[in-house]
Amino acid sequence: MTIPQSNILPTNRLCRIFDKTVATYKFYWFIGILDLFVKEGKTKIHIWDLMVEMVVNAWYPVCYFHLSFGKSESLFDAIMGIQQTYQIPINISSTDLRKWLHNHKEDILPWLRFLPINVPYRFLRPWIDTSDDNAVVERSLFFENGCPYKLIKDGKILKGIELNPAWLDYLTQNYIILKEFAFWNLNIFLQIRNPNVPNIPNKIIKAETRNSLSRQHDFWNFVMGHGCAVRCIYTNKELSVGGYDLDHFIPWSFVSHDLIWNLIPADGSINSSKSDKLPDLRTYLQPLAIMQQNAVKTCLSNNFRGQVLEDYLSLGCTPQDLAEMNKGQLFDCFARTFAPMHQIATNMGFEQWRM
Repeated sequence: MTIPQSNILPTNRLCRIFDKTVATYKFYWFIGILDLFVKEGKTKIHIWDLMVEMVVNAWYPVCYFHLSFGKSESLFDAIMGIQQTYQIPINISSTDLRKWLHNHKEDILPWLRFLPINVPYRFLRPWIDTSDDNAVVERSLFFENGCPYKLIKDGKILKGIELNPAWLDYLTQNYIILKEFAFWNLNIFLQIRNPNVPNIPNKIIKAETRNSLSRQHDFWNFVMGHGCAVRCIYTNKELSVGGYDLDHFIPWSFVSHDLIWNLIPADGSINSSKSDKLPDLRTYLQPLAIMQQNAVKTCLSNNFRGQVLEDYLSLGCTPQDLAEMNKGQLFDCFARTFAPMHQIATNMGFEQWRM
């Protein structure tokens, strides 16, 4: 992905900011700068504000989606430590998390002291090619080679940065493209470190709203309304139209999709306990497979027209094939799909659950 070029700014150097990146710090540092300047109008940015933005933007990939940042990634470790120590909800909103961090600065600061050590200096390497941090500070004061900011220190303490006035219009006009550039490179970085995890691009940022499940509800309502008895596989309670919740068998925070073969009616009472945990496959996978097969049979025999039936093709079979499988074939089909996902999610740290 390329960024807009400029006849007066060294944008060719900006293209190189993520070269040889071995950790996520630069991505979140740059995103934090963009947001604090464009959204809040700050040209002089305190280092603490940038640290908070880095945590906020990395929170969902770490806590909600359980993505790996690679070996010895201190930002990952700090976020996990903060979340577990203070029992912050993993799905807390960005606004509430930012407010919480600012209100607990004295408690949180020791977790994040590593952030200003390298990234503020290394980010400027395309403009100021030296590993001497003191030299970077001195040379940045005059915006050497048109670098985008200068470093502000009080003695030995880095206090913050001040943006180069020459870059302000460019950052404002190209804010969205530059953020996409950062996220695009972050996606490549994370995909390499999470090779078996589905849908990485949609796990970099947690969507504030989720897709409607109306077509999935229509599917299960049709099944129940055409004589197929449906019981919750967790509680064995018989369910009826309007009297159930839809449950992502493997958590949405891992699969990031709403395909019908992973969505089943469930007793509303299990929502709070199962949440984003993994079900025990030994207990629940075969009942899931049977429920899905019965639903497909009901739909096919009653001429259900919903496109949701196409979801079953991603299991490696047609709905008709699924309906005609014997029990052994059916269980093998579902085990081939769900067992690898379950194992990968377990390795990523998703908790196990059983009634």
